[in-house]
Amino acid sequence: VELTSEGGVGFISLDRPPANSYDIAFIEELGEAVDTAASEDNVRAVVVRSASDKFFSAGADVKAFAANSTEKNIEMINLAHRILLGMAAVPKIFVAQIGGHALGGGLEIALACDLRFGSEGDYRLGVPEVTLGLLPGNGGTQRLPRLVGSSRALDLMVTGRQLSPAEALKIGLLDRMFPTGELDSETTKYASTLADGASKAIGSIKRADASGMQMSLDDGLALERQLIEEIFRTSDAHEGITAFSEKRKPKFVGS
Repeated sequence: VELTSEGGVGFISLDRPPANSYDIAFIEELGEAVDTAASEDNVRAVVVRSASDKFFSAGADVKAFAANSTEKNIEMINLAHRILLGMAAVPKIFVAQIGGHALGGGLEIALACDLRFGSEGDYRLGVPEVTLGLLPGNGGTQRLPRLVGSSRALDLMVTGRQLSPAEALKIGLLDRMFPTGELDSETTKYASTLADGASKAIGSIKRADASGMQMSLDDGLALERQLIEEIFRTSDAHEGITAFSEKRKPKFVGS
C-alpha cells in the first residue's frame, strides 16, 4: 500500500498482485497510509485506488485464512475494523476509485470510504463470503444495509450474488460511473475540487452526516448547530461570505 499526494489530493494505492488480496501486513500498511493522510495538512481529499486494472481488491487472502488459527484471523479482522472505522473519523472525504473486481473484504474497504466511483466494464462487485461458509466480517453486514437498504443488502449477502457496475450504480452502491478510460481523470478532478474547497466545512459536513445518522433528529440537529457555530469562526467562512458579496471566486486556505 502506497500513499502519494499531488495538488492537495492523497492517493492510497493498493498494490499486492495479482488480486490485491490482503493479509494482516497489507491491512497494517493500509492503516499507516490512512493515518498519514489524516495527519498531513497538505492532503485535503483522499482517493483509494488500485494499481491493478483487473482488481480493486478480491478481499482477504483465503489461503492465509485457511492456514491461520481462528485467533489469528480474528486479530486481522479486529485490526481491519479499527482502520476502517478510523477512515470514517477523518474529516476528509475518501473516494474509492473502482475499475476492477471489488469483492468481499475488497468491497468492504470501498464501503468504508465516503463515496464510490466506478467505470463501465465487465468487473463485478459483491460480498460472496457466504459461499465460503462465512459472513462479510469487515463491516459489510453493517455498512452495506445502511448504504443500499436492508432487503437489498440481505439478498446480496445471503446469496453471494455479484453485481455489474451498472447494477451497482442503480442501487446506490456506486455513486458515479464513468466511461472506461475516464475513471482516473474524473475521480482526480472531483477530489481536486474538494481539495481546493472549504476543507473545514467539508470535514464538518462529513462529521454531521456520519455521526448524525446514528443519532436522534434532536441530537443530530444539536450537532449541526455546534458545527455551524465552529465554522462561522473560521477564516474560510469569512472568505466565502466576503467573496460572495464582492462577486469573486473565494480563495479557501483550510482554516
